[in-house]
Amino acid sequence: MDLGDLRKQIDSVDEQIVSLYEERMDICKHVAEVKIETGKKVFDREREKEKIARVKSLTHNDFNRTGIGELFEQIMSMSRKLQYQLLAEKGSMGRLPFIGVDSLVDDRVRVVFQGAEGAYSQAAMHQYFGEEVNSFHVDTFRDACCAIEEGSADFAVLPIENSTAGIVNEIYDLLVEFENYIVGEQIIRIEHCLLGVPGTRMEDIRTVFSHPQSLMQSARFLAEHDWKQISLPNNAFAARKVAQEGDCTQAAIASEYAGKVYGLEVLKKPVNQSETNSTRFIIITNQKIFRKDAKKVSICFEIAHESGSLYHMLSHFIYNNLNMTKIESRPIEGRNWEYRFFVDFDGNLADSAVKNALRGLRDEAQNMRILGNY
Repeated sequence: MDLGDLRKQIDSVDEQIVSLYEERMDICKHVAEVKIETGKKVFDREREKEKIARVKSLTHNDFNRTGIGELFEQIMSMSRKLQYQLLAEKGSMGRLPFIGVDSLVDDRVRVVFQGAEGAYSQAAMHQYFGEEVNSFHVDTFRDACCAIEEGSADFAVLPIENSTAGIVNEIYDLLVEFENYIVGEQIIRIEHCLLGVPGTRMEDIRTVFSHPQSLMQSARFLAEHDWKQISLPNNAFAARKVAQEGDCTQAAIASEYAGKVYGLEVLKKPVNQSETNSTRFIIITNQKIFRKDAKKVSICFEIAHESGSLYHMLSHFIYNNLNMTKIESRPIEGRNWEYRFFVDFDGNLADSAVKNALRGLRDEAQNMRILGNY
């Protein structure tokens, strides 16, 4: 046979595969109807494992055995997604425990931010809630989460990601530890300044204080000088420390606003290497609410530590035509080399495609949490 004849044979087999696939999916529709009537779950992990093992046993060599396993994993994944879609159409998906609201901002809310007067978190808070918002500050990110938990604050403003230094790991971990939800975000441009007590000269400086990420964002500038670098929990703390101690051998890297608050002189600006340096802040609360015009969903989930697990989870976004904008992983405490995944994607909790994807993700993950819609 020549290549053309062989290709015709493949085309004939492919047509049969397509026909059988459609026949299988039609049967899956009836399976979904039975599950709707009986209240059974779509995903039966043990049944699928048995099915994969059986079809692999029908093959005649190791190469085909692996291929058939992958093929049927995909077929059953598509079958589940069809069943989730039908559940949504029949109104059997259930309601998500989140309430849509028109606005988060009113005269009664109280907001907490981490740091001190002059912190970038304060600037983000003012941009989101307005200059006159009722607010207070705490020393740590954990303190901010606790303030919401105990009811002394309605919302907290926390930095979650910088365009130069990357994610703030602690915030991701706190989102899992505390039952808080993201309801908004605010991105602000970061312009770090080198601040010192009035009269300080660059040659006087021996020690520089700032937040670890701010030091990282200013690494190129700092590499030009033989200065000791000391990390503090917040840039504003650094500015306050330099002002209080009044030592010309000390300087802080913080915002120009922080310098004005504590009476420091700007020795150089900007000192961060990126002219487009920005930080994304999230607004969190312990209420299960979301703005009705929200456009981004954040979730986290854990999956089995085996080949293909993450791929199958992410396929729910593809099948429902949802644009995934970010994925991060963090180690799971007490389980070495296992990770929790954090995903952001475009959508609103009221959208049917979002509900469909979340149903599939919830069924197939070891556990899954909606972190917010904003």
